[in-house]
Amino acid sequence: MTASITLTDLERAYLDSQTLGRLATVDGAGAPQNSPVGVFLDEATGEIVIGGYGMGETRKFHNVERNPHVALVVDDVASRNPWKVRGVEIRGTAVTLHDVDPPMPGMSREVIRVTPTWIVTWGLDPHVEGRHVRRAG
Repeated sequence: MTASITLTDLERAYLDSQTLGRLATVDGAGAPQNSPVGVFLDEATGEIVIGGYGMGETRKFHNVERNPHVALVVDDVASRNPWKVRGVEIRGTAVTLHDVDPPMPGMSREVIRVTPTWIVTWGLDPHVEGRHVRRAG
């Protein structure tokens, strides 16, 4: 089992403020797929829950069933003038879950749960410039 990494308070706050990300998975032929996804933080576990409508029927869901390695990017433009971007990239392992309570009403009962093993952030802390990288270990 791969060691996980705990999200910091800044990372948790940022992820709580954003609900749209992009999840990269790998299909059975080894080709990457990048999909917009709904992103939700499970406060109890510190894991990321990916939810949506008809999630169990999606290509990304089936990709994770075959290959658990994923990358997720959640970012935004905080200001255009001056230019300021913020974001989190989370790499880790994922599992598909069936028949669970969805992160929001109306979403399907299938979700993808991501356990972070590598995190890079930018623009979250006004006192830190550049990227900040952390690895499980």
